[in-house]
Amino acid sequence: MGFLKSMAEFETLQKQLALSLLKSPQSIKTLNHLKSLHVWLLRTGLHQSNFAVGNFVAHCATLSLMNYAVQIFDEMLEPNSFVWNTMIRGFQQNQEPRNALLCFDRMRVRRVQPDRFTFPFVIRACADLKDVWKGSCIHGQIFKFGLELDVFIGTRLIDFYGGFGDMKVAEQVFDEMPIRDAVVWTVILSGYVNQCDDMERARELFDKMPIKDLVAWNTMIGGFLKVGNIELAKLLFDQAPIKDLLMYNMMLGGYAKHGEVEVLLRFFHDMPKRDLVSWNSVIGGLVHNRRINEAMKHFHLMQMENVNPNEVTLVSVISACAHVGALEMGKWLHSYVDRSNLSWNVVVGTALVDMYSKCGDLESAEYVFDKMLERDVVAWNAMIMGFSMNGKSKNALEFFYRMKGEAVRPNDVTILGVLCACVHEGLVSEGRKCFRSMSQELGLVPKLEHYGCMVDLLGRAGLLNEAYELIQAMPLVPHTGVWGALLGACKIHGNVELAERAIEHLIQLDLEDGGYLSIMSNIYANAGRWDDVAKVRELMRDKGIGKLRGCSSIEINGEIHEFGVEEKIHPRAKEINGMIDEISKRLKMAGHVASTNEVFFDVEEEEKEKALYFHSEKMAVAFGLIATEKGTVIRVVKNLRICSDCHAAIKLISGIFEREIVVRDRSRFHHFKEGSCSCRDYW
Repeated sequence: MGFLKSMAEFETLQKQLALSLLKSPQSIKTLNHLKSLHVWLLRTGLHQSNFAVGNFVAHCATLSLMNYAVQIFDEMLEPNSFVWNTMIRGFQQNQEPRNALLCFDRMRVRRVQPDRFTFPFVIRACADLKDVWKGSCIHGQIFKFGLELDVFIGTRLIDFYGGFGDMKVAEQVFDEMPIRDAVVWTVILSGYVNQCDDMERARELFDKMPIKDLVAWNTMIGGFLKVGNIELAKLLFDQAPIKDLLMYNMMLGGYAKHGEVEVLLRFFHDMPKRDLVSWNSVIGGLVHNRRINEAMKHFHLMQMENVNPNEVTLVSVISACAHVGALEMGKWLHSYVDRSNLSWNVVVGTALVDMYSKCGDLESAEYVFDKMLERDVVAWNAMIMGFSMNGKSKNALEFFYRMKGEAVRPNDVTILGVLCACVHEGLVSEGRKCFRSMSQELGLVPKLEHYGCMVDLLGRAGLLNEAYELIQAMPLVPHTGVWGALLGACKIHGNVELAERAIEHLIQLDLEDGGYLSIMSNIYANAGRWDDVAKVRELMRDKGIGKLRGCSSIEINGEIHEFGVEEKIHPRAKEINGMIDEISKRLKMAGHVASTNEVFFDVEEEEKEKALYFHSEKMAVAFGLIATEKGTVIRVVKNLRICSDCHAAIKLISGIFEREIVVRDRSRFHHFKEGSCSCRDYW
């Protein structure tokens, strides 16, 4: 008897130990732990205990080992609703909604009655599968079991219908609920805010809420920011009794998105606490609004406050350097990435390739590209577009064929890059072949941008009639880019008649764009049709249409300097003007004759020449000559296409002052050296 009693006590002790392990979330951390515990369950007979198996399944779900959970579950003779619910929840937690629903169906076949803990996870599985019909059937079963008034099930149903934008049924469920806590109110608000953008109805419900928790305030503020109503978002922000970091960050993101830079900066520096998201918002907002110097200043401040940048931060500041052509700053960021042992993932690597390409440093771009362990289609596109922009069309085509050889499937952006390369080199046959391959080989549908490139390619090559025929045969309605390409080609080849057809369409599509009217005015001027020039200028005056202001930037010692036409506010304006005078004298000595045809015809010839000397790119080059040492490459970025006079003048300047000058305009790079340009005057 004593032996049997001892054995019984030992078995009881084993069961108690097994149950204590099951109840402890820290005790089971690996598959081996689970297997050891499984042995204990078998030895003690607990493998048929609903409580023990239910907790065992929960541990399996936590370790993402639902296959093992199924093995244990299938050994049970009569699992109760607790075990079934744990299985359903485990599948749902491990992103296996289909298995969760299959488990629910098995539960019903085994005649185990679902309860209030079953349906929330089943409804969630229907939502994940986007199965409205199945979800509606489950809703019907909820009525059958008399659980429609349960607050947890009701909340999940509201979320389910709201996720599909069916707010009529969602609100019907809401109205029928006898108890509505803060979570229910917030879920119905979220449906109107996130799925329907119906801020009017959301505000009505928000005002009726008996208790507004922090989540409800954040939902409403986020909703108003989403629809662009930053004023109402700020009003609610000011009224909120409690503010968390998420709320501050949402407002910060709103100011960044809407370009309210001064408010953004004040708000950021007044925040009681800032995290990585806060820093990324303010840096991103400054970058988006071309305030690159301030963006870099905040990047350095961020590090001084011991906030480590992430991929988003790095891509933002690297892209900023690409945008303004800040090569030295970009190189520093590259070295920062290397020094900090930050992960060289494909996104950061691609941003560096893009930055070096847009700064005209293709050697460094290729170095980074070759160093990347992983290269997706975006990385290949960045390299192909970099070659294209810099006039290395043959290299762009070589990379295109190499890309296909490495089994990386080109997309529509790849083809756009290749077509641009063909445009810049005048490779008509290659362009035609590439354009045809889109649909015939790659199964891609040409977009408006691809047609625009083809029109540009044909037009620049003098094939104006073929370009016009392509436009007429387009399956898409031509946009301003397509007609604008034809107009630009007409300017190059002096085809006034076809230009007039193009401008008619452009005026219908976008009368507010003064750039096209300016081109038309220049076409008339080059043809000596001054009466027509006057009519176009009068139309522009009457409609209040102006040409986009030319602006050029240059990086000197890590700082970006911007110049407009006849810049007068720069601290070194007097020295710059002196250099402009020196340049004009040297150009005349070299035989340069200013191309004044495209300057306003009602201005004296001397004034026309003066206006040309003070174009923004010439101002930036002049500043580069006085601000850098002899032999330093001068890099300029312009927001418009470089004009013909500036192009001719800078070619001469590169030889006269023995400087390499790189100008990136809206379309491409021009590498000026020893009196020549990389574009070979084909631009």
